[in-house]
Amino acid sequence: MYAQADVAVGRRPGGAPQMPDLVIANCRQLVTLAGPARARIGAEMRELGVIPDGALLARNGRILKVGSRTDIERAAAADAEIVDAGGRIVLPGFVDAHTHPVFAGNRAEEFEERAGGATYAEIAAHGGGIRSTVRLTRAAREEDLLGAARRYATWFRRGGTTTIEAKSGYGLALADELKTLRVIRQLGTEGLLRTVPTFLGAHEVPDEYRGHRGEYARLVIEEMLPAVWREGLAESCDVFCEPSVFPVEAAREILMAARALGFRIRIHADQFSADEGSLLAAALGADTADHLEATTERGWTALAAAGVQPVLLPASVYCLGSGRYPAARQMIERGLAVTLGTDFNPGSSPTTSMPLVLSLAVTQMKMTYAEAITAATINAAYSLRRGDRVGSIEEGKLADFAIHDCCDYRELAYFFGRDTARDVYIGGVRQKW
Repeated sequence: MYAQADVAVGRRPGGAPQMPDLVIANCRQLVTLAGPARARIGAEMRELGVIPDGALLARNGRILKVGSRTDIERAAAADAEIVDAGGRIVLPGFVDAHTHPVFAGNRAEEFEERAGGATYAEIAAHGGGIRSTVRLTRAAREEDLLGAARRYATWFRRGGTTTIEAKSGYGLALADELKTLRVIRQLGTEGLLRTVPTFLGAHEVPDEYRGHRGEYARLVIEEMLPAVWREGLAESCDVFCEPSVFPVEAAREILMAARALGFRIRIHADQFSADEGSLLAAALGADTADHLEATTERGWTALAAAGVQPVLLPASVYCLGSGRYPAARQMIERGLAVTLGTDFNPGSSPTTSMPLVLSLAVTQMKMTYAEAITAATINAAYSLRRGDRVGSIEEGKLADFAIHDCCDYRELAYFFGRDTARDVYIGGVRQKW
């Protein structure tokens, strides 16, 4: 059975002295996201639990108390470290619910091709897209992939992100998928980010199996999934469910095999074609259905009835220049616990910036500021089965938070194009850039 320990940055070895109390004081807004112990829906998504002029106390890597500065300083030990937030805002660390952080090279030339009018499908048809990154990633050494991933981890933290869902999917062969997942595990072990690993062997059909999708699906089912499970390298399985990649029946077979082993299920759904992926996610009771740019009312209704969380990825829509953003307002109105992610990857969304995603959510998907923040923190945490540990600043939770160089939480989306985190703490330890 898969079991992933929480990353405890600054974890103390047995017998080492405890960490001193940490007080974060003089917060113009302490945005706690305190509320029910579940993902938020409807009007709940606008309730941020803001404490004006607030403060927090962390002890041994966890939140002990939140409230006024006077109350917090009274509760802290005499040798507490007191950090003056300088009248800035403090938020829980962002939880990025959909990323692809391990790959070699980049696809800047394809970005230029799209600017010249080429479509995503056209680029993929002549050997570009995911398969071009697969070729580079297969050729890369594990240590080189880890070096690049460490660099990207710094980028995530600069935007205030402390937890990521991290997918494989640029190996598409057993050895290379395992290599990628080991890098994801190492990121978590080193405490660079909290990582929630997902196996995405069914991301594309690799070059050597072109025209033989069924054979590749058997490889995923019979060899890759069992090996990943035996090594405890992932807790979820994802499939890129599209008629031109893995159509519904192939996706269903892979996901059912994954579930039989013990994996949780996530689905790339309806990015380009309507409803088939979302309906499959609903039928299987997946944890999430991700993308949903093409989903219609039929899909929204099915997801709501099944309790599947939508993970919306507006940065990939922006980068591809499609203009077809997911219908966030309709999903919220139907009671779906909307979640946001960057979709960080080298092709369709080369950004780690959650503040940018917030801005796109507000301007392009017409979410309120508060809804977007909820979607990027507590809802994202629950989509990853981590809502009891991260995603809000509440007693007992891990001390993962960021001090943002803003006077009001709405500035995160308003002053777009800048990563606002001045200081980021994971497990009560201030991170270095």
